[in-house]
Amino acid sequence: MINRQQFTYLPKRALLALAATLLLAACGSAGTGSQAAPAVAPAQPHIEGFAKGADVGWLTEMEDSGRKFYNKAGVEKDLLVILKEQGMDSIRLRVWVNPEKKYNGMADVLAKAKRVKAAGMRLMIDFHYSDNWADPGKQTKPALWKDYGIDQLVKAVADHTRDSLTMLRDAGISPEWVQVGNETSNGMLWDEGKAKENMKNYARLVASGYDASKEVFPKALVILHLAECHNNGLFRWNVGGVKANGGKFDIIGASAYPFWDKDSPNWQISNSSCLTNLNDMANTYKVPVMLVEVGTAWNDPEAKAIIADLIAKTRSVAGKKGVGVFYWEPAAYNNWSGYNMGAFDNAGKPAAAMDAFLE
Repeated sequence: MINRQQFTYLPKRALLALAATLLLAACGSAGTGSQAAPAVAPAQPHIEGFAKGADVGWLTEMEDSGRKFYNKAGVEKDLLVILKEQGMDSIRLRVWVNPEKKYNGMADVLAKAKRVKAAGMRLMIDFHYSDNWADPGKQTKPALWKDYGIDQLVKAVADHTRDSLTMLRDAGISPEWVQVGNETSNGMLWDEGKAKENMKNYARLVASGYDASKEVFPKALVILHLAECHNNGLFRWNVGGVKANGGKFDIIGASAYPFWDKDSPNWQISNSSCLTNLNDMANTYKVPVMLVEVGTAWNDPEAKAIIADLIAKTRSVAGKKGVGVFYWEPAAYNNWSGYNMGAFDNAGKPAAAMDAFLE
């Protein structure tokens, strides 16, 4: 986001997991019985295929305010059910360290994550490493970390990441993706982690979040996320700097908001520039790429065409390395929180952009 306030097991996998469970039980009964089995992560969902999803961090806050959600026919339903009806299979949830309100803190995230699991959807966890929004214009350290130097910040990132993911693991929830930092186009945790001033520090923070994620969920895919998908120069500088300084990632994520792309005269050129960048990142770093945020004005006559084109272009990345597209807060309707780039109409029903995910 820019300057603004997933559960199907393959049958074979299930059988293997069951066999492993029975073997552990047998081994335990053969021993003295005095030692409990060590805690392990729940079996990871092995789901192949292109992810189509949404960030719904505002969900509980909207519900608490009285907002309702309706499907295309005007029937009130749970938002996750509506999103599934519209072709989505994945959900992204942001995590703040110590938010002023309860929303987006881990208790709130855990409550939403349980609903995602119950809905049979894939899950992405998006760490902001801030008490509020982190984006290209601000990467403010959490209040509790404000006096930390870089070594303390590296440890804090690891502890926060590990502790948060452990809460999910202990609740039987396994995210498929973990995003280490949100739109870290100029690094994170400023000023110590500002990339233009100290790329090495930034890379250390990324590596810390990566390692902590893998401690809890070894098979989760860790995402490095930048804004401005159309800006290949930014990605080459940032991702290249992270890689050269020991940073680690499994997927390169991007935000694509053609409306905000001032470098392109129209959305078609912006989307084409985005595809060029995605192909370059996939070819250069040999990892998958993903649009973890997309959006356009909900009432734009070309909204469906814009989003459908972004989905098609991501699917077309060479080597099948384009692995998903997530719409940022599609259910933010009727100017919720001053945001008008959701994908629901003013009556709380899916608008045209949502139909792009059905194709």
